[in-house]
Amino acid sequence: MAVQADWFLIVAILVAFIILAVVGFYVLVKYQHPDDKNEAWFPKLVVWTGFIVAGATVLLLPLDVANNEGYPGCDGYDTRVCGGLNMTLFWNIFFWLIPAYMFLLIPFSTFYYEADDGMLMAGTNTSAGRNAKKKSRIWDALKWQFATLVIVVLVFFLTYYFLSDTDIPIREYQYNGTTSQLFTYETVPIYNISNTSQVLPFESYQLEPMGRGDRIVLESNHEFEQMGSVMVQVGLGTFFAGLMAFVGWFFFALFGGVGIAAMPLDLIMNFVNRPRHMDAVEFSEAQMSIRERVNELVDIGELLKIEREQKEMSNDRGGGGGGFLCFGSKGGGGGGSTRKERKEEKKTLLEFKKAVYMLEKDVEDFKNCTANYNTHNPLIPIGSLIIGICAFIISIFWILHIILYVLPPGNPITPFLNNYFQWFDRWFPLFGVLSVALFTFYLLLCAVKGCFKFGLRFLFFTIHPMKLNGTYMSSFLFNTGLILLCALPVVQFCTTAFASYARYATVRQIFGTQIQYLSFFKYFWVNNVFVYALLAFALLTALYLGCKPRDTSTDSVALRDRLRSRRG
Repeated sequence: MAVQADWFLIVAILVAFIILAVVGFYVLVKYQHPDDKNEAWFPKLVVWTGFIVAGATVLLLPLDVANNEGYPGCDGYDTRVCGGLNMTLFWNIFFWLIPAYMFLLIPFSTFYYEADDGMLMAGTNTSAGRNAKKKSRIWDALKWQFATLVIVVLVFFLTYYFLSDTDIPIREYQYNGTTSQLFTYETVPIYNISNTSQVLPFESYQLEPMGRGDRIVLESNHEFEQMGSVMVQVGLGTFFAGLMAFVGWFFFALFGGVGIAAMPLDLIMNFVNRPRHMDAVEFSEAQMSIRERVNELVDIGELLKIEREQKEMSNDRGGGGGGFLCFGSKGGGGGGSTRKERKEEKKTLLEFKKAVYMLEKDVEDFKNCTANYNTHNPLIPIGSLIIGICAFIISIFWILHIILYVLPPGNPITPFLNNYFQWFDRWFPLFGVLSVALFTFYLLLCAVKGCFKFGLRFLFFTIHPMKLNGTYMSSFLFNTGLILLCALPVVQFCTTAFASYARYATVRQIFGTQIQYLSFFKYFWVNNVFVYALLAFALLTALYLGCKPRDTSTDSVALRDRLRSRRG
């Protein structure tokens, strides 16, 4: 009979989900913009549940390890000391939930929310206007969602048709003993309850635990030096997980590498640049500087508005598509603008947004040094320093672990963190599992931090910072999508990084065996291409931020002059 589920693990699952739900709800309430209060309920639900799904995905790894108790028999033939959870079912559920959020819920919520923003810009955000336009917004969102879904389904089935075979390397053995040494094992058949004449398929738990006969057979085997292989086709869920992990790795290698270096530095810099009391001269200079920057950005905003209106009028007369600010949007193709002009327009807008963000941050710091100085909590910078030191230690451990265990060909130099987790398990197993959860979840946070830091420094895309009482739902949706996209690469990476500790986990058989050797994808994973990229980005970011630790604002004067010169 199959072993019953461990009640401790069931309670741990419930507690983890409750914690994720509470934290997600708190972040959503505390960080949402006042304009979104009592609005955008469906996007909020998607963000909240998406955060739970992403967090639960990375926490499944320590649960999987705890469920199998570090014992190979938990795979089926001896489950007496195991947790009894069907981790294959758990993983398959989340393998489908993540693409459902990535390609259904988040895109639809984004299209619908942006359509609502369009109504605000058009001045139709009245009760009558909302009722009149609601169906139109839903229909527009569904059209764009359908187009997105068609592309995703097409790509998925084409890749599954051509790339779903996995070539798993195996070690071949030859039995050199005599037939008298062989033992015969009998298994009791299991019958269908509703149809007693039907024998149910064989299950691995029907096997007896390994005994003296098994050891005799194993000792009589001859091991072939050359590895063999077996070709099998993976299931839809497993392949989709591999495809999502492959796509997510491009983002995780970049943003995760940047975040590993940026996370501890920014937390420590929050303490270094903590609010300090200003004297009269410092107050006057800071106030004058902020006033000048405000006036410059107001001028830039007016110039951008005028340029946008001129382009719209020009496109209307010429029959062109979208105008300024429409690059890469749903609205149009940029009218008669050349690609170079559209690129310059995008760069200008991103520089303007960065300047506005840095101004808002400096104004907040100015208030904390003046009007809010007496009410500012001095424990916040100290807490930031403590967390920053802990983050620095975790980042250093990750970099050392990658160098010492993950990347060396053949046998690793040292198990490093694997030994630390196993040492904890010997005297209090919960600490080892919690340590895995900490190191795994830290990588997910680094990916979000790295995305914002990279966007702020290099202006390749719109930044989506998480600001207290100032985060719009579009930024929430973007960051939720990023977390979900990086969740599976994080799980795959940690499965490889903690291979010694999690060698009997179910996910090790999925990512470390089936997905690891998928056609085409295996060349990236077997050769650690993404891991090398992750380490390179982490080291380069550390050097770069060591030379330029502070984020600087765009030169608003130069930006204003450039806009004026474009007008002629």
